[in-house]
Amino acid sequence: MILHSNIIGEGKPFVILHGFLGMGDNWKTLAKEFSESHFEVHLVDQRNHGRSFHADEFDYEVMAEDLKLYCDAHNLIDIVLLGHSMGGKTAMLFAAKYPHLVSKLLVADISPRYYPVHHDAILEGLSSLSFSEIKSRGQADKTLSSYVHDIGTRMFLLKNLYWVEKGQLGLRINLPVLREHVSEVGEALPIHAFFEKDTLFLRGDKSEYIGESDEAIIQRHFPSSKIVTISNAGHWLHAENPKDFYHVVIDFLS
Repeated sequence: MILHSNIIGEGKPFVILHGFLGMGDNWKTLAKEFSESHFEVHLVDQRNHGRSFHADEFDYEVMAEDLKLYCDAHNLIDIVLLGHSMGGKTAMLFAAKYPHLVSKLLVADISPRYYPVHHDAILEGLSSLSFSEIKSRGQADKTLSSYVHDIGTRMFLLKNLYWVEKGQLGLRINLPVLREHVSEVGEALPIHAFFEKDTLFLRGDKSEYIGESDEAIIQRHFPSSKIVTISNAGHWLHAENPKDFYHVVIDFLS
């Protein structure tokens, strides 16, 4: 099974991997900008997310293999690879396993280290959505607000809503499997995984995902890496400060 994607533009292949509970379309605005710099941007939905297939297996090994199959199916080589959060972990492992396929690696607001589970309230809130009773996005937002207080986070999560059929809402994500395997999202990059080509880590100045203590482990796995901090941005740095994010990425790629 091949991952679903939205392909924008023509030129050098540029693959973008979204984070946990996201989808490729979260990146559509930036993808259009990247495509204007002569990139063929692939907005990929990872398994159990977006419009890609649902499967019981869910860890970084299988997600890296999903990406390998995707690249083979689309005859992609020498790609630019960017991943955010969970997508960044997939991208790191893929680059370490298949360095010949990756020209440059970009990782947005995630380190190679282990992260404890911290999505409990979000997953509980999504699981509380009873679509036999909820018939509108407004109702879904009201229910979710009891679990997730930040409106921006709720808007991000509610992008997973879709009309299964007329009058029947549902979630695109495979929620039961993601709940069961949520601990996999925080798993560390394997100790033997290395990528020696140019790598850029981007972090938000308001985010705690990449701290000073992460710099040594990043350098160990990615010896040709540098870290750039995006101002006025938290974990969703590409959405919170897309202008600076775009310019830092383009500078690195050129």
